[in-house]
Amino acid sequence: MRLFTAAASAALLTVIVAGCSSSPSPTEHQHAGLDVVASTDVWGSVAGAVVGAHGTVKSLVTGTVADPHSFEASPADAAEVADAALVVYNGGHYDHWIEEVLSTNPDVPTVDGFSLLPTGEPANEHVFYDLATVKAVATAVAEKLGGIDAEHAADYTANAERFGAELDTLATAQRAIGAAHPGAAVVSTEPVAFYALRNSGITDRTPQSFADAVEEGDDPAPADVAAMLDLINSGQVSAIVVNTQTETPATQRISDAARQAGLPAIEVTETLPAGMDYLAWQRATTDEISARLDGAPAHSR
Repeated sequence: MRLFTAAASAALLTVIVAGCSSSPSPTEHQHAGLDVVASTDVWGSVAGAVVGAHGTVKSLVTGTVADPHSFEASPADAAEVADAALVVYNGGHYDHWIEEVLSTNPDVPTVDGFSLLPTGEPANEHVFYDLATVKAVATAVAEKLGGIDAEHAADYTANAERFGAELDTLATAQRAIGAAHPGAAVVSTEPVAFYALRNSGITDRTPQSFADAVEEGDDPAPADVAAMLDLINSGQVSAIVVNTQTETPATQRISDAARQAGLPAIEVTETLPAGMDYLAWQRATTDEISARLDGAPAHSR
C-alpha cells in the first residue's frame, strides 16, 4: 500500500471547515438534497444508485489515471468530507487518506466497505470487486440515508434492492466462468481482482510474497519474480491479470513474459473507466475474464 505523505496528512488534520468546496466533477450525481461523499468513483456509483434523485454524490478520486493508493486529498476535499451527510469509503487502509479526515470528524456518518466483509473472508483490501460486500454496502447506505431522511427511506431501500438484484445476476455470470473453464488459473501483477477471480472459480497462482510486495509498493524478491516467470513459461496459467493503473519494472517484466508466451491479458482497474457506472464496469470485467480465458492457449486451459 502506498504511504500518505506527512505534508498532506498535516494539511488535512489542520483543516478547519470554513465553507470551502471544490467544483463539481463530470462524475458527480447532480440532485438536490443530501450531500454524500465517496472516496472513489467506484463507491460513488454504488452510493448514487441508492441515493437516486434525493441527493448529490461527490467522488473524490475519479477516472483511471490516478492510483487511489497514492491520492493526496486537499483541504477542500477534507472540508467536503467534514460537511457530508454520509461518507462512503473502502476502508481497510485502502483509502487511508479519507480515514485520516474521518479520524478528526468522528460525528460524520459513514459506511466502510471493508468492515462489511463477511467474517472469515480473506482480508484483501479491494473489496469493491466482491459483489456480496458491495451489496452489503448498498444496503447499509440505504439504512443510513433512511435514518437521516425518513421521508424517502422507502425509496432508498427499493433502490438498494434493485441494485442488489443486478449484483446477483452478475454473481451468477461470474460463477458460470468457472463452470466453463474448470481448473483455469492465472497470475496477477497486483491482487486487485482477487474477489472477482475467486467468485469466478479461477485460481490465482501468484506467490503471496510477490503480491504483498507489490501492494506495499516494494520490489518483489528475485525469487518471487523467478517463480512468476516459471508459472508463465511452463504453461501453468491460462492468462495474466494486469492492473492498468500501476506499473513497476517488475510487473512490466511479468507482463512482457506473458505476452511472449502468448497468454491473454485480463485488464482491470481500481476506478471507473470513462462512461461506466459500477454495474457496467463489473459486467465488462466479467465479460473480459470469460473472453480471455476462452482465448487462452490450449496447453494452459
